[in-house]
Amino acid sequence: MSPAWLATLLLAAPAADVPRSEGWVVLPVSDYRDLRTRAYPPSPPPDPLAFAALLTRVEYDLKVAGDAATGRARLHVDVLREGWVRVPAPSGLLVREARLDGRPLPLLGGDPKQPPEALLSRTGRAVLELDVVIPVVSAAGTESITVPQSTAAVTQVTLALPRKGVDLQAPGGLLLETAEGETSRFVAHGRTSAPWTLSWRRKVDDQRAIVPLRLRANVTELVGLSEESAQVTAHVELEAVQGQADRVRLVLPDGLAVNQVSGPLVADWETSGNALAVRFLEPLRDRTSLVVAGEARCPREGRIDAPLVRVAGAERETGGVALEVLGAGEIRRQDTRGLEPADPEDLGGMVAGRDSPSLVAFRFRPLDAQAPRALAVDLVRYTPEAILVANVDEAHYRALLSEDGKALVQGRYAVRNNQRAFLAVTLPPGAVLWSASVAGRAVRPGNGPDGTLLLPMRKGKAGEEAPAFVIEMAYLARAEAWTERGRQRVLLPALDLPVSRTGMALHHSPRFRVGLLSGAFREDPAAAPLSALLTAPAGAAAPPTGQDEERLLGDKEDDVGVAAEQKQLIERFQEGRARRVAGVTPVEVPFPAVGPAVFLVGELTAEGAAPVVELSYKRESR
Repeated sequence: MSPAWLATLLLAAPAADVPRSEGWVVLPVSDYRDLRTRAYPPSPPPDPLAFAALLTRVEYDLKVAGDAATGRARLHVDVLREGWVRVPAPSGLLVREARLDGRPLPLLGGDPKQPPEALLSRTGRAVLELDVVIPVVSAAGTESITVPQSTAAVTQVTLALPRKGVDLQAPGGLLLETAEGETSRFVAHGRTSAPWTLSWRRKVDDQRAIVPLRLRANVTELVGLSEESAQVTAHVELEAVQGQADRVRLVLPDGLAVNQVSGPLVADWETSGNALAVRFLEPLRDRTSLVVAGEARCPREGRIDAPLVRVAGAERETGGVALEVLGAGEIRRQDTRGLEPADPEDLGGMVAGRDSPSLVAFRFRPLDAQAPRALAVDLVRYTPEAILVANVDEAHYRALLSEDGKALVQGRYAVRNNQRAFLAVTLPPGAVLWSASVAGRAVRPGNGPDGTLLLPMRKGKAGEEAPAFVIEMAYLARAEAWTERGRQRVLLPALDLPVSRTGMALHHSPRFRVGLLSGAFREDPAAAPLSALLTAPAGAAAPPTGQDEERLLGDKEDDVGVAAEQKQLIERFQEGRARRVAGVTPVEVPFPAVGPAVFLVGELTAEGAAPVVELSYKRESR
C-alpha cells in the first residue's frame, strides 16, 4: 500500500476508532519538502554583481616613429561574472590585433564611433594584449601624444624616442624613469579619469649650471629671551641671481641648537659645528624660502649677546633682527655693530604681529655680506607679583549664644571675583548648615573632597574691576553648656580666600556678663559694616553704588534681552513639566537678635584660617 493511500485511510477512519495518544502521520515526500521549505525558508540568492568585468590597470609600451607611436597596450581585466563578458578597449585607440594568453583573439565591432570589444568567458584575472597605434601631433617644435581615457585605476606609459637630448613633460602625471642614450626612454604614471597628454621637445642647453653662483639673502630673525634660554626663529629668503645651487650653507652662532628646518624646497639638513647645510630637492634657480628654528642657552639677566644667523656665500644680505623679552623684564641698553634701530613693522609679518611691551628691532645696514654684525643688550628682570583673582572685602557675623551651648551664626561676605568658580567654606566641627544664598538667591552648596562646602560665585568681566556681591549662610554649632563662670570659644568658618575686614555682633544670655579675651578681635561699640552691600537687610538686594550704577545703566538694554530669554525658558520649563532639582531648597533664616551684644572687629584673616573668638563669662548675681 502506498503512503498516500495509508494517510487517506487514517484520516477517513471514525473518530471513535482513533486512539487518543500520539501517533504517526504519513505524508508524501513532496508535501514534506513543501512544508519544510515553508518552515525554514532558504537564504535568498545574492544579488547579481553590478559589473561584469573591471579594468584595473593599463600599460602602454610605445615607440615613436615618424608621425605615429606604435606598440602594445596591456589591459589587466578582472572578470566577475560567469558566461561571456564584453571588455571594450579604451576609446580612441587604433587596434590592429588582440591576443589573450599569447593566442589571437577576435574583436567585435566595426563601427568607428564605438571602440572594439573582446569576449571573455573565464572568471578571474586576464591580461589582454592589443597592438595599438597613437598619432603624434607636432606644433611649434613640440611633439605630443594623447593617451585615451579609461576606467583603469593605474595607467603606465613607457615611451621610447629615437633621439637623445629630449625633455619630456607629463602634466597631471609623475615621471618615474628617464634613460638617456642613443634612444631616450621614459616611464610615467598618470591619471585615467581624463585624456592624458605627453609632450616632448629638444632639450635647451641651460648655461646656469656652468656660470658662477650669485646668491642674495634676506634674513629676518626673532629672538625670544626667556628665563634660561633664547628661542630663535629665522626666516631666510634666498634668490639665485646667477647660476644655480643644490644646497645652501648657513653660519650659526655659538651654542645655537637647530631643532627644525622647513621650506618648500628643503630635502634634508645637517649641522656641523657652527655650520648648517641645507640640501634642496632640486637645484635653486630662482627664489625660495626656509625657516630655521633653534634654541640657545643665555643668562637670565645682565649682558646677553643675541644669536645671529648668517648666510655663507651671499653677495648681499638684508633683513633685520628683533629681540623680545618673555616674562617680566626690560631691555635697558643695546650695543650694535652693523645694525641700526628700526620699527618692528618694517621687518615683516613675523615681527610686526608681535604685541610685546618689551620688543626692540634692528635692521641690517647696507654693508658687505661678510662684514661682521653683532648685537648685545642689557636685560633687567623683575620679580613677578601675585595677582589677587578673588577677595572677601568684608565679612560680618551675627551670633546668638545660648546657655546650653548652642550657637546660631549668620555670616555675610562681600566678595569680589574674577576667575574663581567656587568659594570653599569649612564649618566648625559638628556644625550643621541651615541656609545659603549667593547675590540674594538661595543655593544648595556642593561637597568638596575634603569635606568643605562649595558655594558658587559670580565672575566679573576680564580686564575690569569685578563688582562685589554678597554670599550669606547660617549654621548651627554646639559646644559645652555654660556654668557659673568659665570660658567659651566661638570658632568661625574658614574660607579659602583672604578676608580684609571682619566684624561680629555676638548676642548672649542677659543672665551672664561676657568679656573678650586677648586674640585677633577687639571690642568696638561702633562696629557696623563698612561695605554698602552688608548694610542692606539680609536677603535683600544691596543698593548699587558708584561703578555698579554706571554698569547697570550701561547694560540696561542687555538686561532687558536677558530677562526676556529667561522668561521664555521659564515658560518652556513649566509647559514641559520638567523635573526640578531633587531635595529641599535652602530658605532664608531670620536671625533672632535678642539679648545684650558684644561688638567685635578684626582686621585681616589669612586664606584658610578660621577666626576664633575667646570669651570669658560669669553669671550675674540675682
